[in-house]
Amino acid sequence: MSDIKNKVTVEIYGESYALKGNIEPERIMRLAAMLDERMKKTAKTNLRLSPTKIAVLTALNIADEFLRLEQDYLELIELIKEDK
Repeated sequence: MSDIKNKVTVEIYGESYALKGNIEPERIMRLAAMLDERMKKTAKTNLRLSPTKIAVLTALNIADEFLRLEQDYLELIELIKEDK
């Protein structure tokens, strides 16, 4: 990875964040937009939750999706190995 630091300001759930890292600015903006959309969706179904709780619930949902995808990936790898 490159040592170049990219700086991007994004808005997530009404808050601005100045982010700096080695990730392309377009990717950071895409990630922020995805998270913003997911938090707004969580908020719509849980009207009385604080922004912090909305963020935690959203993070748990994303983590659950990640684990499911990871499991699917591992199962796919095993199927590929069996076919060889």
